[in-house]
This record gives sequence, structure tokens and C-alpha cells, in this order.
Amino acid sequence: MAYCSIQAARDAGCTGTDAEVAAWITAAQEGIERYTQQLFEPTDRAVVADVAAGGLVILPRRVRTVTAVMPVLEADDEPGLPASSYRVTSSAVLGQIDAVHLAWGGYDDLVVGAESYNGGWLGLWERWGAEQVKVVGSFGYDAVPLLVGQACALLAAHLQAEATPTDGDAPDGGLDVDDEGNNVAIEDSDDEASGVVSPSSSTGSTQVDALLAGYLNRGYNLIGGV
Repeated sequence: MAYCSIQAARDAGCTGTDAEVAAWITAAQEGIERYTQQLFEPTDRAVVADVAAGGLVILPRRVRTVTAVMPVLEADDEPGLPASSYRVTSSAVLGQIDAVHLAWGGYDDLVVGAESYNGGWLGLWERWGAEQVKVVGSFGYDAVPLLVGQACALLAAHLQAEATPTDGDAPDGGLDVDDEGNNVAIEDSDDEASGVVSPSSSTGSTQVDALLAGYLNRGYNLIGGV
């Protein structure tokens, strides 16, 4: 699902066929996610995050539901933790943060290795020796906020305008060249190959940046995801 409609992008100034406008919307959506470090529609994802002191695992996106939590071990056969061993909080609740809270002080005599006489959850975790957990679940907003939809439409039009050369902007093939005719265009690195979406300092439009100011998620870093 796109963050804005094709008509909304057209109303903001985007032109072309429906397929072309949809492509600019997709580009705008990617820019918004890179800038805010948020997802604005329900998205199933697995993320890897560090375990901080006290068993706090801060997650990089708004949490909707968590279906599995497992330690990251060298072998790719990490066991899943039962739901009784952690609790989940979400920024969808005012005053909460997006996090998994591991129950260091608890135990479960029905789980091998986490029995009360065996050190409980803390003892089990120490025997694993894991410093990170993989969290599988649904992340993002339940619905696209109004301001984000407006920002997406404006950014789609802005990106298209920035990519459209004027008569004197780009000779022969649309390349950026210096006075000697050398290509000086700088290409962005392919972050998708590593599964990491690197944050950006701006969407490229100050108007869009202002609309998205309330949705910035600068405090969290996405370590890994699929």
C-alpha cells in the first residue's frame, strides 16, 4: 500500500502516466522511511537488536505485535523464547517505547534451563552467551498518518522535478559534468543489499521535512532486518 494516492501526487504537481507517478510515490516512500526511520503501514519483519543492561531491547520501529524472540547465536538454530519470558511495549501507547523487556529475574520450571534452581531466565541467557536477540513481528503504524500522506505526495512531485533537467542543466545523456566534461555524479550506495536502511539528514525538501518532524525516530538504529 502506498503512502499516498496517485491523484494526491498529481495534485501536488507530479506528472506522467499512472505507472510513472506510482514510481515516484515509491521513491518518495523510501525517502520518508530513510529520513524518519519509521514504517507507516503494517509490515512483517525480523530485526536484530542489542540487549542492554537489565534485559532491555530497544527496537528500531513502532511495534504492533511480536511473534518470536530468540537469542542470536553463532549457530543458526537459536531456540525461541516463550512469551512468558519477555514483555513488549509500543510507542503506540503514550509514554511507552518500542522495546522488548527480557525477564531477567523470572523463571519457569517447565522450561529446560530456565528453572528456578538453575538460575531462571538470567541463568539460561548467560549460558547462551548471546548479546543480541532477533525479534520477529509486525512493525509500523496501523494506518498512514495524514501528514505523512501529504508529505509523500509533495516529495514525489519534488523528486520528479529535481530529476527533470531544464534546457541548460544536463547536456548529452543527462549526466552531471564539470567544466571539462567529466562526469561528477555521485551515486548512492545500495543499502538494500545489506538489509539496512541508512538514515538521512533530510528528504531533500524542507517543506516535507517540516511535515515529518513529529515522526522522526532518531534514537534507534536498525542493526539488521529482512
